[in-house]
Amino acid sequence: MHPVVSVIVPCYNSEKTISQTLDSLREQTLRDFEVIVVNDGANDNSTEIIRQYQAKDPRVKRIEQKNQSLLGARNAGLSIARSELKN
Repeated sequence: MHPVVSVIVPCYNSEKTISQTLDSLREQTLRDFEVIVVNDGANDNSTEIIRQYQAKDPRVKRIEQKNQSLLGARNAGLSIARSELKN
């Protein structure tokens, strides 16, 4: 069964904010969603932080790619989103 909502989170050197973003999503009252974090060529600790969230929550997915800009990151996330509602 597909999740109700797919949330695409572009990430580029976001180690200072990615935890807050993912915590906020996990605290939502709607539980039937997936989070697709697109690591757009970050060279900070973002990948490790995202991996920690993946280990805790199977709804968190990660895409790694070379920097392709915000639009490229959103499109990459959209390409694997499984819901009909995509944000």
